[in-house]
Amino acid sequence: MASLRGSRRVIRGSMSQSPDDTAWKNHIKAGNKAFQKGEYGEAEEAFRRAQGEAEKFGTSDSRLAMTLYDLANLNRVQGFYAEAEPIYKRAMTITDRICGSDHPDMAIGMLHLAALYRAQGIYNEVEPLYRKALAIFEKNPEYNLEIATCLNSLGDFYRAQGKYVQAEPIFRRALTLRENALGQDHPTVAQSLNNLAMLYRSLGKYNQAQPLQERALKIVQRDLGTTHPTVATAHHDLAELHRLQGNWKESEQHHLQALRIREQALGQQHPSVACSLSHLALLFHTQGKYEEAEKLYKALVSRREKDWGPDHPYVAETLFNLAELYEDEGNFAEAEPLYWRAIGIVEKSNGPEHPDLAKRLTALAALYAEQDKFSDAERLYQWALGILERSLGPDHPDLSGTLKKYASMQAKRTKKGQTGAADILWQG
Repeated sequence: MASLRGSRRVIRGSMSQSPDDTAWKNHIKAGNKAFQKGEYGEAEEAFRRAQGEAEKFGTSDSRLAMTLYDLANLNRVQGFYAEAEPIYKRAMTITDRICGSDHPDMAIGMLHLAALYRAQGIYNEVEPLYRKALAIFEKNPEYNLEIATCLNSLGDFYRAQGKYVQAEPIFRRALTLRENALGQDHPTVAQSLNNLAMLYRSLGKYNQAQPLQERALKIVQRDLGTTHPTVATAHHDLAELHRLQGNWKESEQHHLQALRIREQALGQQHPSVACSLSHLALLFHTQGKYEEAEKLYKALVSRREKDWGPDHPYVAETLFNLAELYEDEGNFAEAEPLYWRAIGIVEKSNGPEHPDLAKRLTALAALYAEQDKFSDAERLYQWALGILERSLGPDHPDLSGTLKKYASMQAKRTKKGQTGAADILWQG
């Protein structure tokens, strides 16, 4: 689960062979099995037991580092970022002690840590880690697949930053590396195809994205069968592309197929099932099927509160979606407290400078503007714009998009003859 191909292959040479590691291997196996099922509590128990066994091998043993990476990844996937960071750093310290700072296994640790920082919105730390990891891998030509993985991560980071020109050649290089090493029809090639398709989706180039995603779906179906969870992910991605194009029937078909596969392969309680339900609700919402969407959103709030606790980002996401639904229905009184609760959760879990917080603030500002509550909207737009400029920089499309919404609110305010102390356009 935690390590890339090179990690377990290379580090194992530095294992101490004297202690019996049968118990450690069994715990790792149980942890990975539970993780794949989405049984995160059981996975943590197994990895903690594995850590206990690995500590007996000594603080410079590679098995301890591998166990810590598994444990840190488990925490990151669940959104427990503060818990994950020191575990990653300890694992990297051990790896450095065993292999040295320029070894590919250190680069693998850098990729994990970069993913953590990206999830937290600490973007100034992300690109340097990807670049350093890439430089290490490129000194070792046999790590061409790790180079491709690193390129995909860097390209996706650029895509999310709105740096589309930089992202495209990186994605294409990763795709070429994988096709040359693995062949045209390998599942990993499908992942690269999907990444490139996501870039075209971000650019609104849906006609270029669709054949890539359709090819990716055919590859994983042929390689893994039609009922594998990876096939469900491919259906999900294609469903979202159809939704963006307004192809409601095709979108629903792919979402339902993804949901059926996940329920059968992973069980009703797996987090990916909730993900499918969430996107199906969004599809209903987009079509104006508010009653069906509301039913799903409410069920998801209850489910995610039970699974993750009331203050988890997954709960905030669903609350936000439900608030948007109520706003679209004109039910502002129901929407406002849900927006505020989502904002509180995001600020607590991700910190006060995360771009996702700005997204939530902008949505609530628009709700206030729609009700002509311009002073309230003003404060929230100013708050959101400050976060976006500090975290993403002045040239990011999210900042320009929010500025346009802010300007629209100001124009509406002026037209209605209302003014305020802060009634000026954002100046940064």
